[in-house]
Amino acid sequence: MILPCQDAATWGPSLDAAVHAVQRGEVVVLPTDTVYGVGADAFNPDAVAAVLAAKGRDRQMPPPVLIPDIRTVDGLARDVPAAARALMEAFWPGPLTVIVLAQPSLMWDLGETHGTVALRVPDHAAALALLARTGPLAVTSANLTGQPPATTAADAEAQLGASVAVYLDGGRSPGGSASTIVDATSPDGLRVVREGALTQADLEARVGAEAFA
Repeated sequence: MILPCQDAATWGPSLDAAVHAVQRGEVVVLPTDTVYGVGADAFNPDAVAAVLAAKGRDRQMPPPVLIPDIRTVDGLARDVPAAARALMEAFWPGPLTVIVLAQPSLMWDLGETHGTVALRVPDHAAALALLARTGPLAVTSANLTGQPPATTAADAEAQLGASVAVYLDGGRSPGGSASTIVDATSPDGLRVVREGALTQADLEARVGAEAFA
């Protein structure tokens, strides 16, 4: 079911449908500031497994978690380095994913994370409106593994079909570069795992080259 989600003045019913789907443990597709994402309640292991199954991905590649704002970080992560927090404050919402140590008390199963979680706040009004109501969502790009990421809701539906309950149509996504991924779990310093929309020089300009291992 593709539902319109381009205008904040009229997207209420579409968001309601997506929220209710998430609450039922179903999978949804949402627009983000990079490409479309497919996701579900991060705290529902069966729903997260359904996201991975929809993509044809196994537990060895756990999905990142999208959150509504930086205040959510401390409920999900522990021992966040000051440099990583500074990058979050500088580049969120935006195309920065930060891998941090997960709170050990969290009742979730994202796959083989080895005690970590990758967090991001997307810079997209509809995505943020959804996250504000659902809380953290386990979200990965809305495409079959090995296929191009979807930049429209119709692209996503063509690949994922009935495995998704609700497709939020936010128009064509900006596409382009994926988010930059920074690993902040080592005591030796930060490490850029994937350079995307933000370069290492962009990051170093905020926290200094010495923050990186």
